[in-house]
Amino acid sequence: MVFKRLLGSLGVGGPTVDTVLDPGAARPGGTLSGRVRLAGGTSDHDVEHVALELVARVETEHPEHGEGVEREGVVVFDRHTVGGAFRLAAGEETSLPFAVTLPWETPATELYGRPPGVVLGVRTELAVAGARDKGDPVPLAVAPLPAQEAVLEALGGLGFGFRSADLQYGRIGGTGQRLPFHQEIELTPPPRYAHQVDEIELTFLAVPGALEVVLEADKRGGPFSDGRGGHDALSRFTVPHEGPAGPHDWSALVDGWIQELVEHRASYGSHAVYGHESGVGAAVLAGAAGIAGGMVAAGVVDEAGDFFEGGSDDGEGW
Repeated sequence: MVFKRLLGSLGVGGPTVDTVLDPGAARPGGTLSGRVRLAGGTSDHDVEHVALELVARVETEHPEHGEGVEREGVVVFDRHTVGGAFRLAAGEETSLPFAVTLPWETPATELYGRPPGVVLGVRTELAVAGARDKGDPVPLAVAPLPAQEAVLEALGGLGFGFRSADLQYGRIGGTGQRLPFHQEIELTPPPRYAHQVDEIELTFLAVPGALEVVLEADKRGGPFSDGRGGHDALSRFTVPHEGPAGPHDWSALVDGWIQELVEHRASYGSHAVYGHESGVGAAVLAGAAGIAGGMVAAGVVDEAGDFFEGGSDDGEGW
């Protein structure tokens, strides 16, 4: 995968950049590696820095467009400087290898072995003599963590069907969420639960030592509703990445989560939040709040239509 060459504000005849990611899907909390290849233009240039931005296409509500109206925007959720100041001579070619760590909450771009429609990318920023230019993003492939795969496989084995997945801007209250958006995976219930819930929404929030699983039943207004739309019970479960201590059956564990969610909803009704920890202390998730201070402050920086244009040189468009 290769970035389109940078022209824009650097002008024709200026330096050009190709950024290549190493093959294979990365994983949350894992390493993303590759190299930035630069070629000098028609004259010498003083490069101030070369940086990589991790970007995501998210759904965000715009109250000015009416209640419940969502639009796509682009969020920069992490940033790494991969090259400092140096002089790039005319016609010179150089390469900057990089290996950066993905945030643990980076959403998966493939679920059940197929793409769910979640769009992530990596784009390069080149700063030369006070001018900054950014190339078109190259798609970033992210596979689920083993514990996430185990939960998804268990849900599939219990008869839940995959409906859709997207990224929603905003935070889920009462969780250790660090990024400014979260992934929502919508599932259809099996006949066993069809009379009790119309839909289950699943969100994974990972930290180095554990996985927080957020389940919501029959979402109508969403966890960020102003109260006019409403939403049903929200349940939280945490489990170490390797699973609960001792012998365990992921199917039985996940089925127990669903039963607790449904029973909690029946007992307490909508707007109820229930938390449960499976084999991991609250300190692990509490520690995420401290880590969050080091994350890049992110917001919806532009409309998706303005950002995801063109495509990469290998023919994969956005």
